[in-house]
Amino acid sequence: MSGFPKSRESIHDVFDTGHSSTSISSAIGIATANRLSGNDHFAVAVIGDGALTGGLAFEGLNNAKNANLIVVLNDNQMSISPSVGNLALHLTKLRSSKRYATSKRDVRKFLGRIPKVGHFLIRLIESIKNAIREPLLPKAVLFEQFGFTYLGPIDGHDLNTLIEILERAKHLNKPVLVHTITKKGKGYSFAEENPDKFHSIGPFDKETGEPISLKQDSYSKTFGNTLCKLAKENKKIVAITAAMPGGTGLSEFMKQYPERFFDVGLAEEHAVTFASGLAKEGFIPFFAVYSTFLQRSYDQIVHDVALQKLPVIFMIDRAGIVGNDGETHHGIFDLSYLSHIPNMVIMAPKDGNELNKMIRQAIALKRPVAIRYPRDGYYEHLSPKDTPCTLGKAEILQKGTDLTIIGFGKTVATAMKIAELKKEKSIEVINLRYLRPLDKKTIIKSIQKTKNVVVIEDNVINGGVCSSIKDILLQVPHAKASFFAYPDEFIKHGDTKEIEKEYHMTAEEIARILFPNK
Repeated sequence: MSGFPKSRESIHDVFDTGHSSTSISSAIGIATANRLSGNDHFAVAVIGDGALTGGLAFEGLNNAKNANLIVVLNDNQMSISPSVGNLALHLTKLRSSKRYATSKRDVRKFLGRIPKVGHFLIRLIESIKNAIREPLLPKAVLFEQFGFTYLGPIDGHDLNTLIEILERAKHLNKPVLVHTITKKGKGYSFAEENPDKFHSIGPFDKETGEPISLKQDSYSKTFGNTLCKLAKENKKIVAITAAMPGGTGLSEFMKQYPERFFDVGLAEEHAVTFASGLAKEGFIPFFAVYSTFLQRSYDQIVHDVALQKLPVIFMIDRAGIVGNDGETHHGIFDLSYLSHIPNMVIMAPKDGNELNKMIRQAIALKRPVAIRYPRDGYYEHLSPKDTPCTLGKAEILQKGTDLTIIGFGKTVATAMKIAELKKEKSIEVINLRYLRPLDKKTIIKSIQKTKNVVVIEDNVINGGVCSSIKDILLQVPHAKASFFAYPDEFIKHGDTKEIEKEYHMTAEEIARILFPNK
């Protein structure tokens, strides 16, 4: 099963989701469709307090108008506040009653008929009401400015009260926001104490709460450690995350340099433009973000960073296949949507040593840079620490005369393994390193020698490395070429290794296809 709602899996999954902040806008669309179709159904949007920090959520709130809509705010970033008590609950029940709604409407109608002062009295009463309510229910005024009737806050674990309030909300026939307070990880002590750690976790020991994982170095951890060292030397280095400090390796930076660490919430568009402002004033912003979430800020990358050639450094984590999070989270489009943007440098390290060098190089370049790397780590370094890393220069890891294999980032290890599996062949392995600028000279020279090239990338086949190499092949007539990438489709969720095998992206599968019956 998918970890996110998926309509193909269940009739109860109304809308496919995976990225945050989308529920209100989609629910308004559904509610509007209901009205246009002539039925009185209502739509319910559930949104977390983290997702509410996304700009799309506020765009939705601002356009709810008279939609037959209930928004349930699941607020799990705080304990049950003092306002979640008898008084708040009494006010919520009172304001959600039919009698209250009818009385309020009648009073406004009566006052509106009073010449000259009627509308003034209405505004005065509203002001007095808000002044009294705001200390008790500070969020109420905010949401009611968007035209919502605010109900809450209530204990989201009190099922009977929750059912009662939702039943009342159904009969108001206007936008309603039900504010619930919940405890993230409730019922499991380790999750309650470390909600961020257990937000997305693989197999773990239920007795200790510790993850069960293979011993390998992580690109995210290597990035975080390197950035901490460089920040000690350079006071201009700052780090930005969109609510993912742990997942992107910035937890230690956050502790060591809190004044230079910025968590903007689930607002990737803001993060990019915020970074461009910092860069404009001479700082060196590193925006660490999952590949799939960077998609949300495409316009800002183009206009606010690349157009001005500002030195914003994008650390693109979770590139390629990410496993069970599935279609909405695979990072297989970043090379396609970044590769055609002017002024952008695109790099991918083959191991931790190279990532370290690329981070330092990105700072020195003083221009927009994207460095992408996968979720899974590396078990070994494919070259010594002292191997030079020159901008726009590919690396020949192994020389050969029969076949050229080009890898980029993670797929360099795949290329090396194919060469190991087929030792009887003279295989030349190229670590591309840079998609922009592309080392055409090294690539052409190798293909002219072998007359046979294989390209492997963990991106969709259109617009990335394969497309770039296809253009180069026009300069090498009669050369044979094979391309291995993900097809032009959304890749399903599942175990990473199983997906790679199914799509013929493992070294064994590629070797079998390249050398059948051998």
